[in-house]
Amino acid sequence: MTRFRDCDLLLAGGRVVDPESGLDTVTAVAISGGTVAAVGESSGLRASRTLDVSGHVVTAGFVDLHSHAQTIPSLRLQALDGVTTALELESGAGDVARALAVAAAEGRPVNYGYSASWAQARMAVLDGETPGPGPLGFAAGIGTSTGLRRPADPAELSRIIGRLEEEIGAGALGIGVLLGYAPRTGRAEYLRVADTAARLNVPTFTHARFKAHGGPESALEGAAEIVAAAAATGAHMHLCHLNSTSLRAVDEVAELIDGARARGLDVTTETYPYGAGMTAVGAPFLEPERLPRLGLRPSDLVVVATGERPADADRLRRIRHDTPGALVVVHYLDEASEPDLAVLRRALLLDDTAIASDAIPFTDAGGTPIDGDRPLPSDALSHPRSSGTFARFLRTMVRETAALSLREALRRCSLLPATFLQAAARRWPARAACGRATTPTSWSSISPRSPTGRRTAPARSSVGFTHVFVGGQAVVRDGAVVPAALPGRAIVGGALEAGRGDPGGRSGSVGRGSRVSGEAE
Repeated sequence: MTRFRDCDLLLAGGRVVDPESGLDTVTAVAISGGTVAAVGESSGLRASRTLDVSGHVVTAGFVDLHSHAQTIPSLRLQALDGVTTALELESGAGDVARALAVAAAEGRPVNYGYSASWAQARMAVLDGETPGPGPLGFAAGIGTSTGLRRPADPAELSRIIGRLEEEIGAGALGIGVLLGYAPRTGRAEYLRVADTAARLNVPTFTHARFKAHGGPESALEGAAEIVAAAAATGAHMHLCHLNSTSLRAVDEVAELIDGARARGLDVTTETYPYGAGMTAVGAPFLEPERLPRLGLRPSDLVVVATGERPADADRLRRIRHDTPGALVVVHYLDEASEPDLAVLRRALLLDDTAIASDAIPFTDAGGTPIDGDRPLPSDALSHPRSSGTFARFLRTMVRETAALSLREALRRCSLLPATFLQAAARRWPARAACGRATTPTSWSSISPRSPTGRRTAPARSSVGFTHVFVGGQAVVRDGAVVPAALPGRAIVGGALEAGRGDPGGRSGSVGRGSRVSGEAE
C-alpha cells in the first residue's frame, strides 16, 4: 500500500474493494486534485476533510457504456445508482461536436461521451435531414425515415462513411450501429462500417440486426454477423444488451461469443438485469407479424404515455401508424417465470460481460423529455433500468444469490467497461478511469426502488450509494443529490483534452451494506 502525504479528502474506515489489484480490506483512501492519491494506512496524514465511511464499501465509480439518458435530471438518478460515467454509445450522436458543446455548456453531474451515430448519418445522407437530439428525437423519425429502410448505393455509402469519419475526428468514442432499426440496409455496408472502425482504431457498438429464436433472422444469426465483421476486419465489435437481443437463445449466442474470443477476436458485450425492454413502437422488430417469433403478443407491449396494451395486431398496427415514435415497454421475459428468470440470469453471468443500463431519459406523462437543471417531478416516467440497473444487479447477483463475488460484480460495473474503451480513449487507461471516481456504498441496503411490474417507473432512485464523487467532488452526499454539483467532463476519442476527458478515473461512490467508493485504486 502507498503511504500518505497531505490530501484534500480522506475516506477513512471503509472496506476498499479494487477489482484490478484484488485489494479487499478495511483501509483509507486519500483524494487530492480530484483523483486518488493513495490507498493505505493514514496515520500522520493531514487532510483538509475526513469522511468516516466505516461500514461502507469504497470502490470505483461505475462506467455505463449504454445510457441514452443524457439530461441533467436523468443523470442525477444514475449517479444515485453509483454511475460516475454515462456514455451514449449504441445510438450515438449525429453531431458529436454539438452534443459535447451542449453538455459542456449546461454541465453534467457525471462524465459523458458519445459515439458517431450510423443511423443518423444514414438519415442525413438518404433523407436529407437529421432527427431531433437524443433517442427520443431519433424515435420520432423512425416512422418517416426512408433512410433506415433501404440499402445505400455506392455514392451514398461513401458519404455515410465520410460523415462517420468526421464525427470520429470530432471526438466520437466509436461508431454506434442500430442495425435492428434498419435491418434491410445490407451486410456489405455493415462490413464497410466495421472496416472503417478498424482503420480508425475505434470500437463499434451494435444493436444486432435480428433477435428471433430459431430459423432465419434469428438471434444467433444477428450475433454471428457481428462476430463475422470482427473476423473480417479486425475491428473491436461490441454487442449491445445481450439479454434483449439474444432472449431465449442466450446459450447459443454465448457459445458463439466464447468461441470467437478463444480465437482471438475482439468481441465484447453487455447486459442489464431486467426482463422488459423499452423502445419506439415503430421499431421494425415490433411489426405485428414478427412478434410470434420473439415469443410476444401485442398485449406484451405497453404504451408509456397511455398505459394501453394493444388488444390485437390491428390495434398495434394503428398505434405504429399514428405514433411510430411512441415509447413502449416490451415484456420479453416474464420475471415471475422461473425458466425466463433463469435465462436472464444466464445473460448476467456470461464471462466478461459488462453491466450497462440502456437508460432512457425521463419524460413527463405526455412523453416530453425532462431536461435542464431542475429536479425530476415525482411522476416522471422511464424504464426501471434508468435508475436501478446497478443496484438491482448487485442486490440480486451478489447479496441475494451469491452467484458472483462482490469484487467480480464490481469489476463488471467499472473496470471491465473502462477496459473496453482503452483503445478509443487512449489517455483514459482503465486504472485511471476507476481511480478518479469514488463510491462509498452501504452494501446491506443497496436496492433499486423503481417498481418492475408497472408500465413505466416513476423517478425513484436506488438506495445504498451513500456518497458518490466525480473528479473529487461529491455529486451524492449522504444518499442525496448535491444539486449544485456538475463536475462531469467529456470523454472524447483519440486524445482526451484537459478539462474535456478523463471519465471514471476521477469518480467514485460509497454505499451502505457495502458502501462503494470509486476513488479506490
